Amino acid sequence: MLIDWFTVAAQAVNFLILVWLLKRFLYKPILDAIDARESRIAAELADADAKRVEASREREEFQQKNQTFDDQRQSMLTQATDEAAAERKRLLDEARKDADALNAKRRDELEAEQESLKDDISRRTQQEVFSLTRKTLQDLAAVSLEERMCDVFTQRLRRLDGVVKQDLVTSLQTAMHSPRVRSAFELPFEQRTQIQRALNEMMSADTQIQYEIVPELISGIELLVDGKKIAWSVNEYLDAVEMGAGK
Repeated sequence: MLIDWFTVAAQAVNFLILVWLLKRFLYKPILDAIDARESRIAAELADADAKRVEASREREEFQQKNQTFDDQRQSMLTQATDEAAAERKRLLDEARKDADALNAKRRDELEAEQESLKDDISRRTQQEVFSLTRKTLQDLAAVSLEERMCDVFTQRLRRLDGVVKQDLVTSLQTAMHSPRVRSAFELPFEQRTQIQRALNEMMSADTQIQYEIVPELISGIELLVDGKKIAWSVNEYLDAVEMGAGK
């Protein structure tokens, strides 16, 4: 078989031309398209990665904000709870103080009423004793209670001795003001003379005396000298009786 080298050469040339044409007009556009597509895909992937990173960052920020909000809400709730508890305690303390003050006021008022009632009963009792004693003395001995009170008082002055008498004498000697004799009734001249004589005997000298009427003494007489007192009254007698009954 004979080989037509011209034909072979022509076919080879045609093949090379075909390969060049394919490469020039077919493979290169396809390769460029593939490269462009790969570049676009890479860009899209990079954009997707960037968006994914941004989304992740935004999600973390959102979670951080939620956590911060939860922390603030819990802190505000705790603070509100504490403030409510403190306000409740304050109101309870104020209510307790008001109740204690009201109870103390009522207790004081009750004690004052009891003391007033006691004083009133004591005063009424003293007045009754005074009235009964006066009537009894007048009926039995024709002696007034005032006279008998004055006799008892002057006897008490004359019976003073020791430190009590010395203190009274010293007070009479050094007092800035005259001694005062207080009584629940106006002393007649005879009783004043009797008291004056008792003090003069004690002082061995004349003593100026001021007389005062104090109805609260309830049939009683007392001598006041520079803060010291010598007294006898139905009031003191009833106090002594009450203390004795209490024992």
